[in-house]
Amino acid sequence: MDQENLQNEKSRRNFLKKIGILGAGTSLLVGASDLAQAATPDSNESDKKKPIKNKPQTVSILQSTDVHCQVHPHDELFWEDGKSVFRKTGGYAAMASYIKQQRKKNPNTFFIDTGDMFQGSELSVKTTGKAIVPILNELTYDLYLPGNWEVIYYKKAMQTLLGSLNAPKVCANMYHDLGEGKKGELIFHPYHIWHVAGVKIGFLGYTDPLVPIRQSPNYSKGIIYTKPEENIAHYVDVLRNDEKCAFVIVLSHLGLSQQIALANSPECAGVDYILGGDTHERVRVPIECKYAKVVEPGAFGSFVGRLDLTVLNGKVTDVQYHLDEIDAQKIKADKEMLALISENEKPFADDIYKVIGYSSVPLYRYFVVENTIDTLVLDALKWKMKDIDIVLSNGFRFCPPRTTPDHTGNIPITNGYLFDMLPVDSRVRTAKVTGKQISDWLEKELNNVFAKDASKRFGGWVIKFKGMKITFNAFAEMGKRVQSIEIAGKSLELEKEYSICACERDGDPADMLCRIRNVKEAANTEYTLHSVMTEYLKQNSPVSPVLPNSAVVLDAPQTLLTQVYGVSYEFR
Repeated sequence: MDQENLQNEKSRRNFLKKIGILGAGTSLLVGASDLAQAATPDSNESDKKKPIKNKPQTVSILQSTDVHCQVHPHDELFWEDGKSVFRKTGGYAAMASYIKQQRKKNPNTFFIDTGDMFQGSELSVKTTGKAIVPILNELTYDLYLPGNWEVIYYKKAMQTLLGSLNAPKVCANMYHDLGEGKKGELIFHPYHIWHVAGVKIGFLGYTDPLVPIRQSPNYSKGIIYTKPEENIAHYVDVLRNDEKCAFVIVLSHLGLSQQIALANSPECAGVDYILGGDTHERVRVPIECKYAKVVEPGAFGSFVGRLDLTVLNGKVTDVQYHLDEIDAQKIKADKEMLALISENEKPFADDIYKVIGYSSVPLYRYFVVENTIDTLVLDALKWKMKDIDIVLSNGFRFCPPRTTPDHTGNIPITNGYLFDMLPVDSRVRTAKVTGKQISDWLEKELNNVFAKDASKRFGGWVIKFKGMKITFNAFAEMGKRVQSIEIAGKSLELEKEYSICACERDGDPADMLCRIRNVKEAANTEYTLHSVMTEYLKQNSPVSPVLPNSAVVLDAPQTLLTQVYGVSYEFR
């Protein structure tokens, strides 16, 4: 181990000892599965609030989701009057102040997070998520749902991280894998009940069953996921009829399209609201479905969803929903949280804030078809892998924008922001595929985004690529979306072989690359994504990743901001 890595490891271990993760502190951590076994579905006796007869009381349920370890305020994109507008939002110190204000205003307040809390920043990567634990505990959450990225450090680490959080966890579709496809017990309790103002409110949790496909397969090894439809009717019946809940909420990390599909399914009868996550959508007006209403409160801590219930004589008589913006310029940062974040970052601050390059254009990842962050990644890969025909990047959603210039007049790209863009430093992998494989794969990938059946849409956006240009109809039938494909300025030849490169996924078969099956001559290079990006930025800054129109949508705006359609919803 070289001197720099030795020093980093020393700093890391000293930090972990300080927060009680290594050494004697280890015995204080409760494994999530142990916690699930010990937990009861009811909240503590102290949570039971005495009702005031014949007088309405307000009960507030607050939701954050998909914060992706963005502990500081950041630039955020809003779509106003047909153009991008940026302002500062988020940061756990501002959120802490907001939560304290809400609890002071209304003691009958319940705060939940619906997932993706341990993936998305260098601070999390350097400490395998452990630095985020005390920050989340300081925020006084009341309940958690694991998201699709909670498995980022593998199953055991997920159990330890979630078990280290003070509040209960719920999830009714994650089971221990006993081998050979046999399901064991649920890893977490399926539901939680909050006694407040003379009523019971039931929370039932579901996370994305497609995790083994969407994430690297080895991340979730040892876990079996099932579809919510397999047991949701059973648990809603338990909450409604056995537990006598006056209001039933599904906490979901399925993505907005999947949540809408679930809320329109008869299995969802008896559910009042789905508080969703995963797709980073900003639902300002609840989406009315056949059996339940659906909301989702954005991402990166930029918003908190607020569900206000009016309770009178043991019944919920009114429901109001609000999407509250965590405006970092208007909400005063909580001093205790600021100090905690600073202390946790201190061992890694020099590396996190080290500038490794500059951009002359705003960096963002919000549009369905093309984004400047992905263009930057592809530009770097193509620059390094000059002889490769097509370079590919997944349809990631995470990473807040970066738009604020420094004294140079350009936008600084720090090492920490590199981790925000690409938390997993994957190996660059190459292979060969035929034109027919490319054509079939594109049709499948586009269906994952735009499937008419909402339940068949994946959580990501259109796959990104450089070296290839396509035109497509987003809302055409399955298998008929792609209208043209060009590689190096020439029409695709179905029998011809083309070289491709993308990132390796931990646990994928040897003959798969970027979800393309049966590739030939697959091989890892000596490069990782981070090394390629760092070298590219060093030699080419300031970069200008202007959108290349590699993918042109013919039946929708190129500035499409959501894959959700068929309902009253607008991203802004």
